Amino acid sequence: MTIETLKNTIPDYAKDIKLNLSSLSNDETLNVQQLWGTFLASALAGRNEFVIQQIANVASEHLSADAMEAAKAAASIMAMNNIYYRFVHLSSNKEYQTMQAKLRMNVIGNPGVEKDDFELWSLAVSAINGCGMCIDAHEAQLIKHGISKEAIQTAVRIASVVQAVSVILDSDKALNNTNIAEPKAA
Repeated sequence: MTIETLKNTIPDYAKDIKLNLSSLSNDETLNVQQLWGTFLASALAGRNEFVIQQIANVASEHLSADAMEAAKAAASIMAMNNIYYRFVHLSSNKEYQTMQAKLRMNVIGNPGVEKDDFELWSLAVSAINGCGMCIDAHEAQLIKHGISKEAIQTAVRIASVVQAVSVILDSDKALNNTNIAEPKAA
């Protein structure tokens, strides 16, 4: 499997997304584990079955079993944390910020891969899910551990492109399942 299978499903109107997917899959800002873990965690956050399958196939060629599990764990724990902490951050009642979350998050402390890689994947998922509080927390950890701003930006670029692919394919599927007529040429 290559990323080509996924690229070939992207319609012509989304050529920019196709080109960005291609260039990011060959990006050298991140190491191989960071790159493909970010792709996988982002695909899982995007929830499109085809995108998940294709990226998981490619990622499995580059990641250890432990790294595959850790990328899945990052998507999983951030699915929960991003909702909770976005609520805490957005609520007008600031009392929630003083309350303990009382949610298990042990995987963050022991992800089974390098902590920096897990933080990077968690940041990418948090960007997709739009949790500013989580974005800030993960970015601060990455900076503290010497991860460059270029690496952080690359992870978020991957997240944005993978999310766009998921949205495009979901939208096209929805449109193809309707009786909407093609617009007439002007």
